Amino acid sequence: MQDPATPSMQPPTTDEILRPVAHLELKAMVLMLFTLALIVGSAMYLLYARGAFEPTQTLVLTADDSEGVVVGMDMTFSGFPIGRVRRIELAPEGNARIVVDVPRKDAHWLRVSSIFTLVRGVVGGTNIRAYSGMLDDAPLPDGAVRPVLRGDATAEIPQLMASARELLGNLTALTAQDAALGASMANVQALTERIKGPGGALQVLMGNERDARKIIATLDRTNALLVRIDRLAAKADTQVFGPGGVLPEVQATVAQLGGLLADTRASLKKVDAVLAEAQAVGANVREGTADLGALRAEVESNLRKIDSLVNEINRKWPFARETEIKLP
Repeated sequence: MQDPATPSMQPPTTDEILRPVAHLELKAMVLMLFTLALIVGSAMYLLYARGAFEPTQTLVLTADDSEGVVVGMDMTFSGFPIGRVRRIELAPEGNARIVVDVPRKDAHWLRVSSIFTLVRGVVGGTNIRAYSGMLDDAPLPDGAVRPVLRGDATAEIPQLMASARELLGNLTALTAQDAALGASMANVQALTERIKGPGGALQVLMGNERDARKIIATLDRTNALLVRIDRLAAKADTQVFGPGGVLPEVQATVAQLGGLLADTRASLKKVDAVLAEAQAVGANVREGTADLGALRAEVESNLRKIDSLVNEINRKWPFARETEIKLP
């Protein structure tokens, strides 16, 4: 049962449905302007997010080939993007010029000694990388032109394939039936069989069995001679160092010689005493000899006086035939 206070829900009539909306053109214009503003705002935000309004400086990289480089590619430093490729052009010299925009806030990572590489991997795209080993150098100026070093991993694949092909050819030549390696292995096997046989390595070393037997006979004779030498050495040891050997007799002789030397030492001590007494007697004789010398000088002086006196007498008595003077 319908509540009398609630208004009745009646379907709209045809006139109400076809009634025009008030200010429809104005509302459509506002909606279009809002949509356009939204699109422009989104574009501006995307440009801002991509750094379109950020101050940048230009870096020009020159390379022989720009294959794999596209506009919008990042230039990385230590794995972080610090620049973006803005344009790729062909220089009058025939090389490629890669124009890179570097933000001012990231430009301090680039120095005048920085190195730039263009690396193309086996898997993945091409990468432009910057390396600055000395951050104390002067900053890279705006508009600088630097060569880029290329590192193409796929460029070495043909060389590797050629090397592998050459290696396989060499292995095939080595493992062939008529190759030198097969002959060498056969010779080694024959040598091994000869080593296992009679004579062994000695026969292989000498080259024939007769010389090997001579070597063995010489070794046997040498062993026998060594046995005889050992016996002679043992006999000589017994004769020299045994109880009745030469060494005990030599030791007894040395003991007797020691006794004789002791006696000689005692005799020499006695001789030293006698020599000391003789030296004392010689000293006394030396003193007496000095006195005798003075006495002899005095006697000679008297004799000279007497001789002069005799000469004087002979001069004074020249007529005397026999003159004789008798001394007291």
